[in-house]
Amino acid sequence: MRAKIAARSTLVRRSVFRSGKYSYAQAIDDAKGKTLASFFGHDAKMVGEEIAKRTIAVGVKMVVLDRGAYQYQGRVKALAEAAKEKGLKL
Repeated sequence: MRAKIAARSTLVRRSVFRSGKYSYAQAIDDAKGKTLASFFGHDAKMVGEEIAKRTIAVGVKMVVLDRGAYQYQGRVKALAEAAKEKGLKL
């Protein structure tokens, strides 16, 4: 999934990972090879809101969602929708 996104987009990539307890999100600039913002927590909605705030704070308002092997449902969807509500464009 990451190779497809990196090849087609010049936007910052927002990577999502979920474990049994936590949801993780990172905003990654593949052109520079740097992580711009990251956050993790128990509540996916809170993680989405916080990663949106942190990403917007570094001057990025549009990202492409890298959901990895996860389907767009459950915690991944909650995280993405919460970020949209806080003003981050996917």
